[in-house]
Amino acid sequence: MAAMTRVYLEIGPKKAFACSLDWPGWCRVAKGEEAALDLLMDYAPRYRVVADRAGLAFQPAEPVVVARVPGSDMTDFGAPYAVPDLDQEPVEAAEAARGVALLRAAWELFDETVAASPEALRKGPRGGGRDLSRIVDHVEGAERAYARKVDVRHRPYKAEGDRDRMRAELAAVLSRPWEPPQTTGWPPRYALRRAVWHVIDHLWEIEDRR
Repeated sequence: MAAMTRVYLEIGPKKAFACSLDWPGWCRVAKGEEAALDLLMDYAPRYRVVADRAGLAFQPAEPVVVARVPGSDMTDFGAPYAVPDLDQEPVEAAEAARGVALLRAAWELFDETVAASPEALRKGPRGGGRDLSRIVDHVEGAERAYARKVDVRHRPYKAEGDRDRMRAELAAVLSRPWEPPQTTGWPPRYALRRAVWHVIDHLWEIEDRR
């Protein structure tokens, strides 16, 4: 990858997200732009675990802000909600494959962390009071909603294997090269970033609360 860490900032009324453009899911939110950038770099060692699992060399440099996008109350709530114009650029096959490798790594690490964690998690400000099974339900439900944004549609899971079939279809769609114009609810690059971020954000929540 490039020597610099390309970042865009999503600026909400009270908080800002710093999101890497080259490393899907590496996003952190804080009160103010500088605090968000500092927190992003603080989490580099934790993100490296995901990159290592994906078989990718993660050597981040100092962040360089290449775009700013207006956020909303959702930004302050804690979700990177705005779609930057940069996500409308074409996605080549190599970039798509690399991004999906990170998504698969995030899924694997999340599942492993869930399997090794107790149902009752410590309460507190980090993630509120949800126990393990409710976090898992939330992650899987959100994932189905995200998948619909790229026209991957699955009913709520009822049988063993339903989730894995949905994930396989989503990975297949996001593995494809993409050219505008956008014909789905989200452009693929944003859908991938949002999906990876959500999985690892809750992976880190579980790690912090067990």
